[in-house]
Amino acid sequence: MTDWKYLEVERRDAVALVRLDRPDVLNALCLGLMEELAAAIAGLDADDAIGAIVLTGNDKAFAAGADIGEMKDASYAFMLEDGGLTKHCDSIARCRKPVIAAVAGYALGGGCELAMMCDFVIAADNARFGQPEVTIGTIPGFGGSQRLTRLVGKSKAMDLCLTGRMMDAAEAERCGLAARVEPLDAYLDVALDAAAKIASYSRPVVALAKDAVDLALETPLAQGVRSERQMFKSTFALDDQKEGMAAFVDKRKPDFKHR
Repeated sequence: MTDWKYLEVERRDAVALVRLDRPDVLNALCLGLMEELAAAIAGLDADDAIGAIVLTGNDKAFAAGADIGEMKDASYAFMLEDGGLTKHCDSIARCRKPVIAAVAGYALGGGCELAMMCDFVIAADNARFGQPEVTIGTIPGFGGSQRLTRLVGKSKAMDLCLTGRMMDAAEAERCGLAARVEPLDAYLDVALDAAAKIASYSRPVVALAKDAVDLALETPLAQGVRSERQMFKSTFALDDQKEGMAAFVDKRKPDFKHR
């Protein structure tokens, strides 16, 4: 078992719970944390026993942003060579398995970007989201301007990126950044239950569904529909499709074998 310095990783049957663990600095994202997170996600992605992942922080902060003290003196040459946090910022986006962000408290700057890399966000009612980089003389660098615009639209993304303001959980749900908002004492259990439900389904089918939704953000409609149709047809080569439909007809619970 890996000894993590900045993370806690827990397995709950087919679900992995990954918790950011720098509570003294509101889970600010330092290089060490991002290196560990990339390694943890890659390991869980390769683990056949894991069907879904929940990424969370604590009740005060998912992640309040990048560690500015670590970053402030970096040179342009260093950043140009993909130094610092940007080297690892796409590790979650590359994960083939579904990743749910369970967000309470602050999810700002890199923390908001980290949440948006996940497949969907379940927010506590005290969650606060924002891209305040403009207030410290820079701009989002982990895909924030791009993912935020695709999720909430140009006007809302411009508002957040240009003013640096935070939006609460209710606004985040209204504009499509958060999938659900739950009470603070329930949000993590809701996320874990959602992950367990996902993990109970056919792994190759879940992977195809995830790919199909991701494709919708990056392709024209006609191309996306064609690709979805081919993915749909490909499920008929799976034993799990036969089992799932037979179970539906027989009025029983399917026994998926993930093949």
